[in-house]
Amino acid sequence: MEQKQEPQRPKIGTEEVRRAADILRRYHAGKRQLEQRIIDNEQFWKLRHWQQMEKAGQGGNPADPQPTSGWLVNCILSKHADAMDCYPEPTVLPREPGDREEARKLTRILPVVLKKNGFKRTYSSAWWYKLKSGCAVYGVFWDAGKLNGLGDIAIRRMDLLNLFWEPGVTDIQDSPHFFSTELQDREALEERYPWAKGKADRGGWSVSRYLYDDAVDTSGKVLVVDWYYHTRENGRKVLQYCKFVGDTVLYATENDPDMREKGWYDHGKYPFVFDVLFPEEGTPAGYGYVDLCKSPQKQIDLMNQAILKNTLASATPRFFVRSDGAVNENEYADWTRPFVHTNGNLGSDSIAPIQTAGLDSVYVAILQSKIAEMKETAGNRDVANGGTAGGVTAATAIAALQEAGGKLSRNMIDDGYEAFSDVVTLCIELIRQFYSLPRQFRLLGAMGREEFVTYDSRGLQPQAVDDGVIAGYRVPEFDLEVSAQDENPYKTMEYNQLALQLFQMGFFRADMADQALRCLELMDFKNKDQLMSSILQGQAAAMERQAAGSAGLRRRGGGAAGQRHGPDAPADPGGGEAPVICAVFGENRVTLRGHADYAPRGEDIVCAAASALVFALIGALEEKEQLRELVIKPGLVMVAAEGDCRAEWQLIRCGLGQLAGKYPACVRLEA
Repeated sequence: MEQKQEPQRPKIGTEEVRRAADILRRYHAGKRQLEQRIIDNEQFWKLRHWQQMEKAGQGGNPADPQPTSGWLVNCILSKHADAMDCYPEPTVLPREPGDREEARKLTRILPVVLKKNGFKRTYSSAWWYKLKSGCAVYGVFWDAGKLNGLGDIAIRRMDLLNLFWEPGVTDIQDSPHFFSTELQDREALEERYPWAKGKADRGGWSVSRYLYDDAVDTSGKVLVVDWYYHTRENGRKVLQYCKFVGDTVLYATENDPDMREKGWYDHGKYPFVFDVLFPEEGTPAGYGYVDLCKSPQKQIDLMNQAILKNTLASATPRFFVRSDGAVNENEYADWTRPFVHTNGNLGSDSIAPIQTAGLDSVYVAILQSKIAEMKETAGNRDVANGGTAGGVTAATAIAALQEAGGKLSRNMIDDGYEAFSDVVTLCIELIRQFYSLPRQFRLLGAMGREEFVTYDSRGLQPQAVDDGVIAGYRVPEFDLEVSAQDENPYKTMEYNQLALQLFQMGFFRADMADQALRCLELMDFKNKDQLMSSILQGQAAAMERQAAGSAGLRRRGGGAAGQRHGPDAPADPGGGEAPVICAVFGENRVTLRGHADYAPRGEDIVCAAASALVFALIGALEEKEQLRELVIKPGLVMVAAEGDCRAEWQLIRCGLGQLAGKYPACVRLEA
């Protein structure tokens, strides 16, 4: 009789989830101090820090005034503005020449992917959080529900209070487990996962919460846990994922036959990026501006309290009254009554005003010193906000002070760019894994022209390699260069002024191109490469016009004019345009066929450089009257000379050889 086979027990069940919950509790206990600091810092940001000061016994008499000043908030506002003025923009760089085209495509589509995610808003929110708490966290996920089920990347700013890792690690990727928690609506959760109905309250634990001004009702919410961990599958490290509520499994990759060996994401990393402001040893989180400046802020407010108490005491008259006196105190305190009744004679000692001592100037001096300390600590000097304190009026001196004050902001922004690079890298990996179907992107090309391109992940998949020794596969990898979009209007004005100055100096004249290019090589500013390309193209166009209009080109030995230009020129010997510039050298002859296709027309620096070299050769040969034949047509340039032209030939061969070495996918030399 055939025995019935029992159903296989899920690998991740109740017992595994309970063990995970125990680990989560231990992680939670390890970051309790961090969580309390984050909650307190949020109160400072909301100017509610007197509550914390009273708990610590620093608030004075509860009946005393509790003034709050916004010096700390102003510092955070200033640093946040600096960060958003330098909103990042990624440029993808290939690690191998064959990946150059794919890197160019990614450079163009990644800003669109970020924009569709509303990343600028996420970036702004992350900076607010980072300045207050010292660390912002980005979550980079694949959302299968986006685009009507096609799926797309989702980037979110995470709350540190809801994230948990092993205490003591400095990199979350070194943590054996990583947890992300979220309060979700009970009814919606049970509708999506019917087997969790009535089981959501098991577990008996919660996470820390902020102090809200409004009453927040969480009675209809349940705590859902996303649990990430690693396993070894077939000798490789695999990222596993489990979602549970209470002790009930909602989903687990190890219970899914299609996902068990593959894992959640192919990149194998926890999908979180920590962006730290000021690093702290022994933790992946750091500390922020509130931690840095809360002490002077408290002292400023305490000094303001003392000054305000003294001012109120001076402005509110008080009196000594003898207990056996006969003055009607109620009538005396009422300033609307013209008469105050007394019994008996008024003696000089019956009532006397209380003299309030004036506030010593040292208090005001200390207050001003604490404000100055706050500004210096935060690098938030007056000149950085448009002021000219200290009698400094010279433009160069103000610029020097602004430069010094901006060092701290630049350092923080550069560190933030590293985290942004990690976010973009995770996006590329998700594109590699999930963009199997073509997607269309709307791009803005040159001169703001609208352009639609189609992209999929085929170019990111493993590529066959056969170097003649060993055959195998390689995975295209890329580096990232992050630059600022420079949305600061003053930066834009600065660039516009520079362009005007360069124009007035003759940088855009064709006859000044060589001098302009040598000068630009020593300069560094945004869009310098684009400017140099424009100058090169202008020079090439001028040389082409000169060559087309030249007269007296004689064929030595043949007696006939040697120039053939335009539609009557001979056909391209290669049979059409090549995908690269192919330079063929012969006996006193060089032929260039094809196009570089390095960048869109008008932005192709490789094509411009090759054209400049060729037209320089044409000009030199014309000057020596050694130009024998010239053919110019789209996709083809042929130059023939006579006599001893070894120096000119060596020069162009060297120049084109350098282009071929730097851009092998765009320029090729043949004998």
